[in-house]
Amino acid sequence: MTTESGIQQARIGEVELAYETFGDPGDPPLLLVMGLATQMIGWPDEFCAGLADRGLFVVRFDNRDIGLSTHLDDRGAPDILAILGGDRSNVAYPLSDLADDTAGLLDALHLDSAHVVGASMGGMIAQLVALRHPERVRSLTSIMSTTGDPAVGRPAEAAMGVLLAPPATDRESAIQRAVDTYRVIGSPGFEFDEQALRDRAALSYDRRYNPAGVARQLAAILTTADRTADLRGVDVPTLVVHGEQDSLVDVSGGRATAAAVPGAELLLIDGMGHDLPRAVWPEVTDRLAALVERAEKER
Repeated sequence: MTTESGIQQARIGEVELAYETFGDPGDPPLLLVMGLATQMIGWPDEFCAGLADRGLFVVRFDNRDIGLSTHLDDRGAPDILAILGGDRSNVAYPLSDLADDTAGLLDALHLDSAHVVGASMGGMIAQLVALRHPERVRSLTSIMSTTGDPAVGRPAEAAMGVLLAPPATDRESAIQRAVDTYRVIGSPGFEFDEQALRDRAALSYDRRYNPAGVARQLAAILTTADRTADLRGVDVPTLVVHGEQDSLVDVSGGRATAAAVPGAELLLIDGMGHDLPRAVWPEVTDRLAALVERAEKER
């Protein structure tokens, strides 16, 4: 029986992070880190419950500047085009701060370490947690992410277009924007579940809609250094998952991540884009559970 904790808040330095847990706290802890512009509900309830049913204590949370966690609105909205042009003067924080937030959440949960799973920007954060706080990471899973090397994981032009499109101005346009975005970056080989996407986009808007916070997260991504050389020092069991048809973070990003981490497993999924369609959940869940089992034996 999977038990949910409901939304809780943890104070970590200058921010409060909203989080939720699934399963038995006595089971191996699995920390799920979400990506750019995506709240913790990007890890669907059913997905989390399925992991908990595999004997894992699952934690999901809102990163800073998204959802029910602290929004650093006093730092303003960065000029993304200026940042792309090399001006970093209005970057609110580095991506390493989000990695430190993540490690701080483990402190708040009284966990010495966890199996860390990140998707997209969350994969970058998970990598940084493994690099900055190696003693806190039992295993590492990087999903649809990249190394920070600008030569790999590059977005297709259409995907970059939806990423940089003007923000929505009301609830209905925010929902439609989500649908339009995932028609471009989603998984062409799997059913497009428009209703589930609309429901999640509506819930996200109602929890808190803040385009400036998303821009601050994007600025952190765009100004992060290449991690390739550092990733060669990661020495925990590692799984890299990537869609073969990912137009936002090209599959070369996943290949490069797996190549950089010694002994990393690489799972490439044909037909998958920059999302986790329901049809891939069983395979991903199985691989995560197997990785955790191996890592727990090696501790």
